[in-house]
Amino acid sequence: MLDGIAVTALGTMSGTSLDGVDAAIVQTDGQRIFGFGPVAYRAYSAAEQDVLRAALGLWPDQDITSAARVVEEAHLALMAGFRDVAVAGFHGQTLAHDPGGRGTHQCGDGDRLAAALDCPVVWDFRSADVAAGGQGAPLAPFYHFALAKWIGARAPVAFLNLGGVGNLTWVDPACADPADPGALLAFDTGPANAPIDDAMRARFGRGYDADGQVAAAGRPAMQALAAFRADPYFAAPAPKSLDRDHFRALGAATADLADADAIATLTQALVWSVAAGLTLCPRPPARLLVTGGGRRNGTLMAVLAAACGLPVDPVEAVGLDGDMLEAQAFAFLAVRVLRGLPISAPGTTGVPAPLPGGRVSGPRRRAMA
Repeated sequence: MLDGIAVTALGTMSGTSLDGVDAAIVQTDGQRIFGFGPVAYRAYSAAEQDVLRAALGLWPDQDITSAARVVEEAHLALMAGFRDVAVAGFHGQTLAHDPGGRGTHQCGDGDRLAAALDCPVVWDFRSADVAAGGQGAPLAPFYHFALAKWIGARAPVAFLNLGGVGNLTWVDPACADPADPGALLAFDTGPANAPIDDAMRARFGRGYDADGQVAAAGRPAMQALAAFRADPYFAAPAPKSLDRDHFRALGAATADLADADAIATLTQALVWSVAAGLTLCPRPPARLLVTGGGRRNGTLMAVLAAACGLPVDPVEAVGLDGDMLEAQAFAFLAVRVLRGLPISAPGTTGVPAPLPGGRVSGPRRRAMA
């Protein structure tokens, strides 16, 4: 693979919301974006979601056989529909994340996918970063840097992903390379959709709060929010990252609230954590571009704009696909891995120096052609 030569890369993502698998094509040389291609989505069934939820918190030395089967079969079914792909980036399903402790665990075997698809597969993107002392997350920031260049940003811009966990990337597009000092600052802001979705499922049998209608009818519980804000995570400097269930106490604190009040409290916790995260940025971004499922929640977006005091828009406002940004990111990162380029840096994960990562299964020569 030569510098400046774009290849067709497929990326996949199965996030902490456990809703399903996204897949997307990006034409890239691992530094620049040349174009976008087809996308696809494969939802997890209710039974599959139950299997994955039962495996949350488990590590590779525990029984994850059923979860691995769900993850691999879902990805294979989706990825097999793409043709003429030079390389695929397979994130897998995060079951546990404990940087500084046991490490990080993304379920799914890239060797199996590469053999079944007859295509080189890049996977296990996070382990090298954690082993080197980084947080292992977030990993999309290098792609966010390329996107800031793609949309022609001239002033600092922030990308906010509202999946199961919220994460923020501050980008200075004046820098030449994402690994340059000061080019990026990225970190998990706090809980996003995961606690809201879990509460909606438990209380209403529905997977999410459609357009924030339930939250809009409730009143946040200030005592629960005060306890949430006192969590030591918020006082820690960035970069930093979270496990999906770090804030279990928030769910417990809202358990006895009326339905609408509980959802309103969880929504306000999300908003407060994002606003607090913005204060960690080197300087205020010109705008906040939101990706992930949370951007569809009208109540959330309105409250977020009021709390942050800057323009807050879905990424579609600049011509991007908010459903597929994370999948695209792992297509982009797969090409960087093949080229031996860094996929994380001190400003994104806290790793001591810019670091390549990932494992490659299948014939590299096919991707290098």
